[in-house]
Amino acid sequence: MRIRVAATVLSGAVVLSALAVPVAAQAAAGPSAKAQLSSFSASSAHTTHAANSAQTVRPKDGIGTITFSKGVVNGGKDIVLGTTTKKSVTATYTATSSSGVALTEAFLWQGTDPSSVDTITGALGTDDDPVCTESTTQTGVYSCTAVFNIDTATDMVDNGVAGTWKLALGGYDLSASASFDDNVGTGKIKKASKLTVNATPEPVKKGKTITVTGKLTRANWNTGTYAGYASQKVQLQYRKKGSTTYTTLKTVTAGTGGALKTTVKATADGYYRFSFATNATTGASTATGDYVDVK
Repeated sequence: MRIRVAATVLSGAVVLSALAVPVAAQAAAGPSAKAQLSSFSASSAHTTHAANSAQTVRPKDGIGTITFSKGVVNGGKDIVLGTTTKKSVTATYTATSSSGVALTEAFLWQGTDPSSVDTITGALGTDDDPVCTESTTQTGVYSCTAVFNIDTATDMVDNGVAGTWKLALGGYDLSASASFDDNVGTGKIKKASKLTVNATPEPVKKGKTITVTGKLTRANWNTGTYAGYASQKVQLQYRKKGSTTYTTLKTVTAGTGGALKTTVKATADGYYRFSFATNATTGASTATGDYVDVK
């Protein structure tokens, strides 16, 4: 918990008073970020998003005036993490309040209820408070930016799973009333994948069979290694010597341990590679083309 400054109005003048608020002290995985998220959520005016409608729960200690909107995580792009990836991810959003905005806090999280540590399966906080700038044309409307500094080796171990994460936002207005919204936007956090390829024999006579082998693996955040990724569809692609474009020859399914193997007929000098498209939990990858000299 850090000490924060909130503004209150006294005799027409704005004075500063110390306000202790639960915030994300660092981009921490596991219990620390989960505890900070649940503490903020439980003590704030809390908006939850039901399947078809929103329900607002007002706590006894105050009713927040801030509404959050237009949440975008990482510019709408997937966040793909390897085993040692360190990445700064930006989230942008709008905070609106007729009572002004003193500060906001941001979390990325998974789970069913952010007010309980037991129902949060993953949580990431920010190192610093988000930066919010009030509009010059609309009073009480603030454009905000939060930065999540993610270190896979420490933040993702036993912390949620690959897939969809929600953007939760909290804040205090200038009267020290707290607000919270657990789903202002979503982002995809995915495991990085890797592909290898080897085409043989080299060289080969025209019309003879070329055997193309390789392996599909993806990051295991818990062990810090890349493990075979079986039962996935991978495309075998070919680029003729002198061309800049790859064409797909066939689709191959990764076997045990992510093993890939298929055959093609040699037609002309060129490059063979495997390519894996992204899915709900794993990022895309493409092997470096392996050149085959056709005699």
